[in-house]
Amino acid sequence: MSEMNSNYFKSNFNTAYLSDEDKHVFKEQVPGYKFVVIGAGMIGTEHIQVTMLEGRATIHGIYDVDERSMAHTKREFETAYPGKKLHCYNSLKEACHDPDVDALIICTPNYTHIDIVREAVTSGKHIMLEKPMATSLKDALEIHELATNYAGVFQIGLQYRHKAIYSEAIHEVLERKSIGDVKTISIVEHRLPFLDKVKQWNKFSKYSGGTLVEKACHYFDLLNLFAESRPLTVYATGGQAVNFRTFSYGEDEDTSDIVDHAQVTVVYENGVHSTFNLCMFAPMFYEEITLCGAEGRLKAYENMDFLPNERPETHLEILSGNKQASRISTPSYPKAIQSSGHHGGTYYEHKYFIDNMEGKTTATATVDEGFWSIIVGLAAEESIRTGQIVSVTKLLEESIRV
Repeated sequence: MSEMNSNYFKSNFNTAYLSDEDKHVFKEQVPGYKFVVIGAGMIGTEHIQVTMLEGRATIHGIYDVDERSMAHTKREFETAYPGKKLHCYNSLKEACHDPDVDALIICTPNYTHIDIVREAVTSGKHIMLEKPMATSLKDALEIHELATNYAGVFQIGLQYRHKAIYSEAIHEVLERKSIGDVKTISIVEHRLPFLDKVKQWNKFSKYSGGTLVEKACHYFDLLNLFAESRPLTVYATGGQAVNFRTFSYGEDEDTSDIVDHAQVTVVYENGVHSTFNLCMFAPMFYEEITLCGAEGRLKAYENMDFLPNERPETHLEILSGNKQASRISTPSYPKAIQSSGHHGGTYYEHKYFIDNMEGKTTATATVDEGFWSIIVGLAAEESIRTGQIVSVTKLLEESIRV
């Protein structure tokens, strides 16, 4: 009954005519945990909405250095959830150390993560840190050290692995071994340019870490996951062909320097070869993964092209030749979850975050996995700058020497 008594289930029915005494299936779920969201922008709002939809936790408060964002998010929250109040903290320290709170969700601009994590870990509370965990190797190493052996949950927000297409692909490839040993992996992302942010920080590499850190860390996490190995070498080409080529922000800002297209090749220690193809000036949101193994091929995609044609947004196929049955499907979640953020990935990220807090085993991204997703992104950015193949071992050794 507890699964049926979730908020997404209730959203499909009119229950206003029922008194509280007559509600059983639709009885209000009492949250067992309180969260603070640090960062009240677009992704912070998504984390708030998904927390309330999942239902086992509630949002107790928010903190943001941008007062406009904080005031807007407070107003939107209290309008969407009548009778609930959202506390606004006056400082990061106050937000991290509220004794009434169980967990912190950090979703501030990338370059601020290191300073916030330094304070957050002193609280001992459970932590969900949005991707990318850091913008530089130095900061990533420090966060990795701070999170290692941390008493609470320390989860990295690489939620793409929880999207329906990737969740099913992980099950088929890594658990069922439907295509045999993986030999090659290809991922494609074609999408609109980066959206607006407060002070447009995502248009500048010094704040975001660069496109292949900021955005592609999701896909490098997936490449690493499916390869089941450490990256050995990274080679990338790319540049800034269309987006933000003359864009600047503020009187003293440089012109935007983020790449808007790239081709990245990652070779793994176990011999798996992989590629990532990125275009940030396509009129859609499209991503695709193709895995070829010794016994078959899996292809899955997710598409939002804004056209009126009615067709499935997701697709997954496993072609097995004469070895076993082939399958075609459209992986998806219930509509309320699928539309709640990142095709349901954020919802399950939160569900598993609470499961982790309760001591259950989940497949959420660890700090180690978050670290390696950053390593590939930083190596790819370096390869574009130098035109050279980057040895991951040398990259790590050089950073440690510095």
